[in-house]
Parts: sequence; C-alpha cells; structure tokens
Amino acid sequence: MSSTPQPSALALLPLALFLALFLGTGIVLHSQGVEMAFYQLASPVAILPAIILAVILSKEELNRRIQTFVEGVGHNNIITMCLIYLMAGAFSTVAAATGGVDAMVSLGLAVIPPSFILPGIFLIAAVVSTAMGTSMGTLAALAPVALGLSQVAGINPALMAGVLVSGAMFGDNLSFISDTTIASTRTQGCAMKDKFRTNLRIAVPAAIGTIILLSLFDTGSAPIDAPEANYWLALPYFFIIALAVTGLNVFVVLTLGIILAALFGMVAVDYALVSFTQDIYIGFTSMQEIFLLSLLIGGLSALIRQQGGLAFLAKTVERATGSLSRRKDRSAAFGIAGLTALTNLAVANNTVTILISGEVSKRLAKEGNVAPRQSASYLDIFACVVQGVLPYGAQALLMGATFGISPLAVSLNTFYCFILGIVAVVAIFLFGPIKAQETQAETATL
Repeated sequence: MSSTPQPSALALLPLALFLALFLGTGIVLHSQGVEMAFYQLASPVAILPAIILAVILSKEELNRRIQTFVEGVGHNNIITMCLIYLMAGAFSTVAAATGGVDAMVSLGLAVIPPSFILPGIFLIAAVVSTAMGTSMGTLAALAPVALGLSQVAGINPALMAGVLVSGAMFGDNLSFISDTTIASTRTQGCAMKDKFRTNLRIAVPAAIGTIILLSLFDTGSAPIDAPEANYWLALPYFFIIALAVTGLNVFVVLTLGIILAALFGMVAVDYALVSFTQDIYIGFTSMQEIFLLSLLIGGLSALIRQQGGLAFLAKTVERATGSLSRRKDRSAAFGIAGLTALTNLAVANNTVTILISGEVSKRLAKEGNVAPRQSASYLDIFACVVQGVLPYGAQALLMGATFGISPLAVSLNTFYCFILGIVAVVAIFLFGPIKAQETQAETATL
C-alpha cells in the first residue's frame, strides 16, 4: 500500500476539466437560446475526458492506475448508493402510476383555506417531495395544479413557482429516499435517521419562517376545487415515511413501499401486474444518469485522492476558513458549507455536488471533530440552498418553461432556500456544529 499522498493542485485538473465541460457547454447553449441548456450534455459523458486525463496524470504504472479507478467505482458506499437510487426510482414511478401522487395533491388541496394558499402549496410540495424523494418529480407533479391555482386566484406566477420550488427543495433536502440524502449520508458514514434529526434543527425553523413570510401575501379568498382522487392511494407515501423514521433498513423500506403501492393500485384502480413490472424498470431507467455518474465519480475521486488532489483541496479550504473562527469545529463547518456552495454553483446539480465534495468534507469534519451526521447535514443543506436559487438549475428552468416566465424570476422567489441558508449560517455562528464526542455520548446513553 502506498503512503498518504502529498497535496497536489495538479491532481485537481481532471475535476476542473469536468466542471469546465459541464458548465461551459451549458453557458454556450444558453447563450444560443437552447432550453434546459445546462442539461444538454449528459454528466456521465462530460466526465469521461476528465477520467482519461486523471489516468494520464497518475505516476503509477498503467495497470495500477486502472485498478485504482475500478476500486473507486466498486467502493461499498458507491454501490450501496446506486442500488438505493434504483429502488427509489422504482417506488416513485409505481406510486405515481397507481395514482398516489394525485391522491397526495388532492388530499392537501382539500384542506387548504383560500387565504392560506401560498403556505398551503409550500406545505403540500414539502410533504410530496419528502415522500417522493425528488424535487423534480414533485415539480412535475404539482406544477400544473399550482399554475392553475395562480391563474384562478390572480397570484403572480413567479411567486407561485418560487413557492413550489421552495417546498420541493425542503423535501429534497430531508427525504430518506432523496438522492442528496443518500449521497450525503453514504459519503459521511452516518445513518439516515441521524442526519434527518440533525437536519430538522435547521430545516424546521427555516420552514416556519417561510410559512410566516408567505402568510403575509394577500391572495384573496377564491374558492379552491380539489380534483377527485382516491385518498387510500396516498397511504404508501405515509407508510414509507413512518418506517424510515423508525430506522428500518432503507432497502426494506423501499421494497415494502413498492409492493404496497402496487397492491393499493391493483385494488383501487385495476393496476395490472404487467404494468407493475414495466413501471419498476421505468423507475430504474429514470435513475440511469445519476447511477452512471455515481460510479464514474467514485472512480475519478479515487484517482484524484491517490494523486493528492483531495488532500490539497482539504488543506486549502481549511486554511481559507480557519480565520473565520478560532474554533476548529466552526472552521470545518464553514469549510464544508463554502466548498459545497462553490461546487454547486459550477455544477448546477446538488447530488453531483455532494458526490464531488463528500470526500473532502468528511476529512474536514474529522479534523474539526464534527460529527458525521452534522457534516452530512451541512452537505445536503448548502447543496440544496444553492441549487434552489440557481437560475440555471433544473428546478428553475423547469418552472420557467412550465409557467412561461424567466427562470431568474423563479429563483428570486424561492424564499425557503434563502431562509434555509441564513438559518444554517446563523446556527453555525451561534451554536457551532455537533461534535463527534457528543454523538458518541448520545449513543452510549441509548
């Protein structure tokens, strides 16, 4: 086994190449008026030249370089993450096909007072995205309803779109089956339930602040007609949330969720067994890009780590944030936050950001004595904060196209993301992150 690699800025060149290709292509296409410009070049393709460059830069023999890459691809955390992606995609697709999404929407709309429409839409999106584990899936499901409500109630479409993105990002940040939660917990080495509880300390105050702010908007008292739906079909969503909170293995939770969603569909809407098998596969394929990218990111990270790139980045970030506080834990927290935010600005994808920043963040957390659940929480929070306010992020682009407005207008109205970032920074300054010893002490008392 080789010794600990020396910090090397050159080892980060492949990562810079990946970001340049991914972001640069988006900028060029956006300037040409191409819709969803930052998503025209698939990330698994954009990363291939970076992998080739990383292999070339390595000073080891060729077979050893390739072996390092393959070991990174096959890392336990990466494989586990990819399997959970597949299961999460299958559940989301089956539940949507059986009418579960419609049931969740109808259930929420049926109880919203007209004067509470904006906070209500935020809460519905938050619940649905927490259950589905995807902000994009939530926006795709709720956008038509939200657009219709904005037209009926005379609400600024940009405001309504921003509220919807805000709720979607709440669940994206917290959900047990969200790819960001999966990625952050696996890269930091903590249980999902521990990260969830830690995350709540920041997300709940931010959500309450958002609800209060949205309540100040005058939306009139136009009546709201909820679409017809079978409320029983919403039960699988609540089922997986309840099981996940208990700490049951995520594979078991998702498997039971898929089966339950199908059974409810077969009873309530004559959901065919053939459709069930097809929808599972469709769910698998919906995760294809992030599945492939996770594997390739794992291999590239292994090469960069072996060449000292991650050591250089960790040292640089630690030096830059050390002046913010004399306490090493706070410095580490700001380092994780800054690294995550900057990476997401370049990548415009919160899951990719976590995959790229995870290794360095884990090292910063260890050196700053920050508990893994806290570092995972910071990773997910700041990735979602930046993703939610990016005018060239997928969420803003989707809502801009659906509502026929500028993506920038959508971004400016994602109040929850702005408030979440502020609450997180204030929490670091006032209370500091949870320390590793505190986690050990809590475990010892259980």
